[in-house]
Amino acid sequence: MKGTVLIIGAGGVGHVTAHKCARNKNVFKKIHLASRTIGKPNAIKKDVKKRWGVNISTHVVDADKARDVAALIRKTQPEVVINVALPYQDLAIMDACLATKVHYIDTANYEPKDEAHFEYSWQWAYQKRYKDAGIMAVLGAGFDPGVTNAYIAYLAKKYFDKIKYVDILDANAGSHGKSFATNFNPEINIREVTQEVKHWNKGKWVKTPPIMDPKSVHFKFNYPIAGPWESYMLYHEEMESLVKHFPSVERMRFWMTFGENYLTHLRVMESIGISRIDPVMHDGKKIIPIQFLKSLLPDPASLATGYSGKAVIGCIVTGVPKGSKLEARSQKLITKYIYNVTDHAKCFKELGSQGISYTAGVPPVIAAMMVMKGIWKGAGVFNVEQLDPEPFLSTLAKNGLPFKVINYKPLPAKI
Repeated sequence: MKGTVLIIGAGGVGHVTAHKCARNKNVFKKIHLASRTIGKPNAIKKDVKKRWGVNISTHVVDADKARDVAALIRKTQPEVVINVALPYQDLAIMDACLATKVHYIDTANYEPKDEAHFEYSWQWAYQKRYKDAGIMAVLGAGFDPGVTNAYIAYLAKKYFDKIKYVDILDANAGSHGKSFATNFNPEINIREVTQEVKHWNKGKWVKTPPIMDPKSVHFKFNYPIAGPWESYMLYHEEMESLVKHFPSVERMRFWMTFGENYLTHLRVMESIGISRIDPVMHDGKKIIPIQFLKSLLPDPASLATGYSGKAVIGCIVTGVPKGSKLEARSQKLITKYIYNVTDHAKCFKELGSQGISYTAGVPPVIAAMMVMKGIWKGAGVFNVEQLDPEPFLSTLAKNGLPFKVINYKPLPAKI
């Protein structure tokens, strides 16, 4: 139905997504929110009504089961499904959207539940089926991936004939006051940051040690407003699609800030096995250690109260400027830095959320808006950089995530 959206997932990101849909009630005329249990959706429903006077409908669904998701889609009749559930539920939800011929949007690519490994191959395999069904799947429409992809597409459109070097930098320069906590789902967060690191260099993936390893690659970067923070090389999924869609890129790296306290906790958890994702026997029953750990750690949504500081995410891009007529050997390269600064306290004041949930939860709302308004259109499976970045970024700026582009200097090849 025109103007109807179904959001699956009611964690910290789902909270933001529901609120931002409600704030854009001229586009999202009917909002449905579903999760595995009804408690969190109902709490969000109450808060949305209190803040914006908008009624949303809540539902229970097992997002591991495509048949159950499809039944909910048929019941709610959405124009778009926004998936902010767990990454290993992506394929079931994609199957449900395919069965019901409804557009699909997510924020993180699929990964198997029993392996800390994520790549786009599983979702790219849906290309023909989605195209034949005449519907869109927009993959990775969070901030990183998502907005960072749009940033690079925007720079390519406005400033570069050819992009050669890309560094994506993500800093959470904020404080939540906890001894240890993750800013989004602990199970997904820990799986992501403890995996082997790789970056793109001269046509191949180069592997380096994980962030907890003493031989990990890191350096101190001076972030706008936030100042200098130690930044560690990490593998992040947007690099896979970006090197595919921008084949001129010779080097691409992803960097994220981590404090020594956070890294120490990760090392201890790994050494005692509490971050394992394979089953172990406990008291005669099989349990997954990382899922037990998740139950002990603070809910990311609960961190919002009293969270201070900034989150700064952006891309440093070097390449051949638009209209360059020089020979390849003598082409003068230019470098641009495009970034956003998000204030944790401001996010809490607006939506009752912390900044990391905010940066992840607002972009899929704007992506859904682009699809529902027909600004992004087509049939098949798309990554964000394949779609027009300008209307997306301008609408995003009006919804709390503005960006800035400045001249900069390239990061060195070896750090």
